[in-house]
Amino acid sequence: MSTSDRHGTRLDPWFDSYAARAHRMRASEIRALFAVASRPEVVSLAGGMPYIGGLPLEELSEMSRRLILEQGEVALQYGGGQGDEGLREQITEVMSLEGIAAHPDDVVVTTGSQQALDLVSTIFLDPGDVVVAEAPSYVGALGVFRAHEADVVHTPMDADGLIPEALDKTLGELAAAGRRVKFLYTVPNFHNPGGVTLSAERRPQVVEICERHRVLILEDNPYGLLGFDREPMPALRSLSENGVIYLGSFSKTFAPGYRVGWAVAPHAVREKLVLASEAAILSPSNASQLAIRAYLQHFDWQGQIKKFQVQYRERRDAMITSLEEHLPEASWNVPDGGFYVWVKLPEGLNAKTMLPRAVTARVAYVSGTAFYADGQGSDHMRLSFCYPTPERIREGVRRLASVVDAEMETVRIFGTSGGDDGDSVDFPSPDLA
Repeated sequence: MSTSDRHGTRLDPWFDSYAARAHRMRASEIRALFAVASRPEVVSLAGGMPYIGGLPLEELSEMSRRLILEQGEVALQYGGGQGDEGLREQITEVMSLEGIAAHPDDVVVTTGSQQALDLVSTIFLDPGDVVVAEAPSYVGALGVFRAHEADVVHTPMDADGLIPEALDKTLGELAAAGRRVKFLYTVPNFHNPGGVTLSAERRPQVVEICERHRVLILEDNPYGLLGFDREPMPALRSLSENGVIYLGSFSKTFAPGYRVGWAVAPHAVREKLVLASEAAILSPSNASQLAIRAYLQHFDWQGQIKKFQVQYRERRDAMITSLEEHLPEASWNVPDGGFYVWVKLPEGLNAKTMLPRAVTARVAYVSGTAFYADGQGSDHMRLSFCYPTPERIREGVRRLASVVDAEMETVRIFGTSGGDDGDSVDFPSPDLA
C-alpha cells in the first residue's frame, strides 16, 4: 500500500493505524505547566519526589563503585524474570514490619510499583471490566486502568480511609447491574492524594467485604513505613494471603532512580505476573537490584527511614502552619505520614482553571481533577511537602494564598472562577507521582 492510500492526519500519517486503546491516551493538560514549574524560581508543591538530599550520597557512591568492581559481570548482565533471589529475601524482611509473612518465592521484583500496576492490569483486565477505587485515587493508577480500557468506579472515603459500608453498597450495586468487578484498588496508608490512613478497625471489614463479594484487593503501599507518630499499620495482605495482591516500592523509602518495586501475590497469580513481566521487559535491572540489596545489607536502612520521618514531619508542620496563617478560608487534612495534604478550596474556586495563574505567580500544585476518573475534584488541590525545604514551603503557600485571594475576589464580582471539562484522567509524568 502506498503512502497516499493511508488515511491519517497532517500531523500524524499513522493516526488510523493505532489500536483503539492508543486513542484513549492523552498527556496531562498540566504537563506543559510543569516544564515551567521546574524552574528554580517556582516553588513546586506538586511533585511527590522524595528528599534525596537526605541520603548518605558519598557512601552510596562508594557502594556503587564497589558493586561494579566486585560484581560488575553480574550487575550488568540479564537476570531472572522474577528478580534476584537475595533481594526477594530482603523484601520479605521489609514487609515483616507491616505484619506480612511471605516467602521469597511469593515476591516478583518489578521496575517500580508502577510496572506492577501495569502487570496486574495486564493479567486481569479486559475492556469494560470494572476497577473500584477510592475517591480520590492515585493518578498513575487511573492512567494504567484507562490504558487497559477498564472503567473505574469510585467509592468514598473519609478521615479514617475507605468507608466499609459505602464499599459494600458499591460492590452490591455493581453486582446487581451485572458489572464485572476485577479488583478493589486501594492506597491504605497516607493516601495519595488524600493523606488519610485506613483505620485498624476498618481493615478487617474491608477484607471481609471483598471476600464476600469475591473481589480481589490490590493494595498499593509505597508510604507505609513513613509514619510520623506511630508504628506501621498491619497490611491488608497480612489479613488475607489469597485475597490480596500487595505492591511495594523503594522509591519513597530509598530512591526512585533505581526503579525497584515488587508485588506479592497468591501463587497462581504470581506465575502469571512473572510471565507478563518477562514478555514486557525480559527481566528487571540487575544493577538496580544489586544496588538495593547492598544498601539493605550494609546500611542502616531503618535508621535512614527514621531520618526521613523527622525531615518529612518538619516539612508537614511547615505546610500546616503556613496554611493556617495564609489560607484559613480553605480546609485540609493533617496527615500523620506520607507526602501529601489534600486541600479543599473556598466555595466557587476551581483548582484546574486556577493552576495557570498559580504558575504565573511562581507556585505549582496538582489540581484535584487529576485524581478522579469521572471529572470530580475541581474544588480540591494536592499539595506535596516532601521535597521543598520548610522555608520554600512557607514561601510557596504564601504565593498560593495570593492567587486564591485574587480568585475569591473574581468569584465575588463575577461568579465562579471557571468550569471543568469533565475529562481529567490522563497519563502523568513523574511530576505527579
